[in-house]
Amino acid sequence: MNNSQTPLAGRVPAQTDELLVVENLGKSYGDHQVLGDISVTVRSGEFMCIVGPSGAGKTTLLQCLSGLINPTSGTVSLRGKVVTEPPAEMAIVFQDYSRSLMPWLSVLDNVMLPLRSATKDKAERKKKAMEALIEVGLKDHVEKYPWQLSGGMQQRVAIARALAYAPAIVLMDEPFASVDAQTRGDLEDLTLKLKNHLGITIVLVTHDIDEAVYLADRVLVLGNKPTQVVDLIETHLGTERDQISTKATREFAQLRTRVYQEIRHGDIPSSAGSVAAPAAS
Repeated sequence: MNNSQTPLAGRVPAQTDELLVVENLGKSYGDHQVLGDISVTVRSGEFMCIVGPSGAGKTTLLQCLSGLINPTSGTVSLRGKVVTEPPAEMAIVFQDYSRSLMPWLSVLDNVMLPLRSATKDKAERKKKAMEALIEVGLKDHVEKYPWQLSGGMQQRVAIARALAYAPAIVLMDEPFASVDAQTRGDLEDLTLKLKNHLGITIVLVTHDIDEAVYLADRVLVLGNKPTQVVDLIETHLGTERDQISTKATREFAQLRTRVYQEIRHGDIPSSAGSVAAPAAS
């Protein structure tokens, strides 16, 4: 696709390597410590997936990254500015798309809604919303209501709403957990396409190891509570990925096995943070 067909392309300016910096982050509720001393840097333009055992605090971490909740210790900084509330340059896509969309508004109006804080010009809001809906393949459904769409199409609306805001970074919390397997694969591929085409940065929380390895440039593996970083793994699977051929490679299988072992045992390997699967011989 060229830029004339996809006007969102190129709207996100190039950023420095360190876009989101997490330093010694901790979160407690009373005497109950959920997150313990997490430090990680999210690079501009990368796709990072966060995985860990059930109940390890993945969503709590994402909420701290977004400014929805404040950490007990440590900091989160976006472009050098400490995050204390949801930044204007950040968009969030939640798992429960049915609750995030307004059923009485059309698809177009749902995407336009958050743009009211960015511009008072209705024509400009409509233009940006239409560009985003074209990106996610919904240009022929703009006048429909969410309840007239499938679950996968509703999640596309939620993604379009995030893109319309032209964010520097998108946080996604289990965004495909509520759809069937085929739709999930389609949405994964859509998200990869958008990330590569628009140059945005994505941090996605998932419990699905295959999904994490397939999507990510780096996989952040978390251990049990108080949650700490077990590993940060470079995938090196390339930008062009396919649901069948990529997942059939030896590299994918080795990465998947490594992540599964680390989640299951919670051990920090001596090579933590350094790794990719060996290159094919």
